[in-house]
Amino acid sequence: MASEKVDEKALKRAPSLDDEKLSHEYDDPNGIVEGSEGVTHHELATLRLVPDSMPYTSWLVVFVEFAERWSYYGTANIYNNYIRAPLPRFSTTGAVAAQDRATGVAGALGRGQQTSFSLRTFNSFFVYVTPILGGIIADTLWGRYKTIMVFSLVCLAGHIILVGSATPSSLANNGLALGLLALSILVIGVGAGCIKANVSPMIAEQYTGKLRKKTLSSGETVIISPDVTIQSLYLWFYAAINFGSSGAISASFMARDHGYWVAYLVPTLIFVLVPGVLLIGRKYYVVTPPRGSILLETFRVIGMSLAPAWSINPVQTIRNMRKDDFWDPAKPSSYAADKLPAKITWDEEFVGEVMRTVNACGVFLFFPFFWLCYSQIDGNLGTTAAGMTLNGTPNDLIVNLNPISIIILIPIFDKIIYPFLRRRGIDFTPIKRIYAGFLVAGLAMLYASVLQSFINKRSPCHDGEPSACMNPDETQNPADINVWVVSGPYILVGIAEIFASITSLEYAFTKAPKRMKGVVMSFAQLQTAIASAINFALTAVNTEPKFVWLYGSFAVVAWIVGTIFFFVFRSLDRREHELNAIGKGKRKGFAGESAEATTAVITAAGERREEAPAVATNEKSS
Repeated sequence: MASEKVDEKALKRAPSLDDEKLSHEYDDPNGIVEGSEGVTHHELATLRLVPDSMPYTSWLVVFVEFAERWSYYGTANIYNNYIRAPLPRFSTTGAVAAQDRATGVAGALGRGQQTSFSLRTFNSFFVYVTPILGGIIADTLWGRYKTIMVFSLVCLAGHIILVGSATPSSLANNGLALGLLALSILVIGVGAGCIKANVSPMIAEQYTGKLRKKTLSSGETVIISPDVTIQSLYLWFYAAINFGSSGAISASFMARDHGYWVAYLVPTLIFVLVPGVLLIGRKYYVVTPPRGSILLETFRVIGMSLAPAWSINPVQTIRNMRKDDFWDPAKPSSYAADKLPAKITWDEEFVGEVMRTVNACGVFLFFPFFWLCYSQIDGNLGTTAAGMTLNGTPNDLIVNLNPISIIILIPIFDKIIYPFLRRRGIDFTPIKRIYAGFLVAGLAMLYASVLQSFINKRSPCHDGEPSACMNPDETQNPADINVWVVSGPYILVGIAEIFASITSLEYAFTKAPKRMKGVVMSFAQLQTAIASAINFALTAVNTEPKFVWLYGSFAVVAWIVGTIFFFVFRSLDRREHELNAIGKGKRKGFAGESAEATTAVITAAGERREEAPAVATNEKSS
């Protein structure tokens, strides 16, 4: 990565964004940071942090996610019109006749907005529930590589079923087409979900560097930070996701011009590349071997810590859980060697990892309220756009402004905004970034609410359903507001995702135990499913006449919940570097296996890689 110029006025880190200096209470500021290559606590607190370069195997995994997301969004993005709108006149495939394309909307099943909303919400719910299955299988049985490979074949089968549901012969039997669509949603949901739980941690596992010093050609000494590297890596991983989803732009045009079976076939052909890329890099991927008892051991750590803290008085229980020694009953060091309980099969570091994971899961529990805002761009805003003047633009094309804005903004954040903050000594830590995401998501919903109010007033029908306003010849009669005005919420939600969604991936990876990253990542993703369930419970108000109040309510909820989130977890921000150091030093490992099984770097082919010795380095950049 290109070196960043230092601001001489910020040799010591400036106050964080909440106006409090990040401080770590160390007995010896010259002591070595655990797991680092000779970096002292004082150096970590004062020197500038910069990212490392990323290994090429990370880019192979990035391509897998790119292809998988193209196939997913290339189908899901056009579900709304496919389910909601009827076949256009003269059509057997859902395509719009050439003479009607300026105002026409593609469609197929004609089941209406609420059925469309229900199926799309179930799809979002299901595809974010199944990562739990994928995480458990990978962490306890197969490992991440095999799990991704097997479920990529499952996902491919689901896409083939989806293509079959949209053929003219299927659409001639509306009930058959709907049934095949539902089956494909289930099969794709299992495949995509199990892939999703494991691709995110696998991409970061490819980076195995340690915290170390480096002297730049300018003479400045900086810290090569794994945390900053992982942050940058997930930014580009998220860019790949959105490259894939923006590649699905063609789906809207193909559905409008050639019909839905063609629109679904292209993403299917793209997905065929996934197993091939996985095989190409098989000998080189860094993998974490599964441990069948890892979940049981995690629950045992939590149970042993809770037992002495439990009280009939719930207030006292909470107070006990907040004590510094809460986790001590689960630590091997709390017992004499001859009195160590047989069920303690872990080392001291694992208890710290579980503590860190429990805190992270608390952070994730706030995310359903963020994803409620995101869910509106996945369908309801498409309906909002359908009531506006299209001028030949498919209404479900506008959703692609979200990934396009993310693709444009990620390099700006990674190369300009975040480095500028680091040069100024501002530690824009995860909790602050997530809070910023909540604030921007609320702003997006406020924009949508105001816009919907104007559309309702300008619609010729004045019935609160601008998308259903038709001329006598059954062509669209839209409000005289250009459809591109709806771009605001899509772009703002994209910015919110950079702050919150990307950070949640980073947080899940850095806070999870090495042998349990799939499960923790899937728990973070489960919050999207919870948001879908909440949204499903709101089906009665997910109707066009109520969009103004729906969007406005989500804005207020995002701001209130985000502010509560920040004040609850701001203390974790001040311990960010300390928490990330847990498990990075020497370890005894788990009972019945060597310490190397926990700390070694192993490839998918079973080869073990050597790591650099933990000594200080003093490198000159070329």
